[in-house]
Amino acid sequence: MAKGMREIKRQIKSTQSTKQITRAMEMVAAANLKRAEQAAQSARPYAEKMKEVIASIAAGTKGVKHPMLQSREIKKTGYLVITSDRGLAGGYNANVLRKVMNVIKEKHRSTDEYSIFVVGRKGRDFFKKRNIPIVQEVTGLPDKPAFSDIKNIANAAVNNFENGSYDELYLVYNEYKNAISQIPVMKRLLPLEEVSGGTVSSYEYEPSPEGVLEALLPRYAETLIYSAVLDGKASEFGARMTAMNNATKNATKMISTYTLQYNRARQAAITQEISEIVAGANAQA
Repeated sequence: MAKGMREIKRQIKSTQSTKQITRAMEMVAAANLKRAEQAAQSARPYAEKMKEVIASIAAGTKGVKHPMLQSREIKKTGYLVITSDRGLAGGYNANVLRKVMNVIKEKHRSTDEYSIFVVGRKGRDFFKKRNIPIVQEVTGLPDKPAFSDIKNIANAAVNNFENGSYDELYLVYNEYKNAISQIPVMKRLLPLEEVSGGTVSSYEYEPSPEGVLEALLPRYAETLIYSAVLDGKASEFGARMTAMNNATKNATKMISTYTLQYNRARQAAITQEISEIVAGANAQA
């Protein structure tokens, strides 16, 4: 009985230590979430204004042609998958990776039909374990990533579309809604058909509308990638905060259960000792 009580007491202490860790991680994630949420929201107006300018140029310039605006026969597809470097974030990574793998299994028969770009150590390890070739990867992003941190992979993803390495490019990431809701989405980034058909605004361009469009389109696509990375970061911290909150609650319940078991075992031990004393006294009488 004493051995059982010692084991229960050890479990209580272990669970209390785990609870302290999960509670601290929840607080860190909450602090990071606020900054990441602000960064994600701040990036959206810039992308929207750039889209407005591009749509205006496309609408006001007859016969405008650019590889990033032209649909072509789909022979190969590119995927840019955004995950995290660390786990302990609930289904954050699993949901995104499951989504992209379901699409790959449905649309492609071999690795020759698609290319993978990946942000985050979890995604990289996932694809490598399944022998899926990765064109380019980025790991070790800071909690508040700058555009320079993902510039190379964004530039490579856009350039590979322009030079014909694949015929469409999809972004796969967790779209941030709120602290408890992150939705895995797959959005077609290239070709940029959605920017055409805008209203004509009174802009003056130097040297020409076509020249400005040539410079803006790649930058716009890279901006959308960066915006998705910021959304992914906010989603990661939201998912981690929720996961650690649930872990803390579960630890509290386990401590209560163990404490009840310990008290019952202790009561049983006391009762047994009393019974033995009474029995010994009766035997001597």
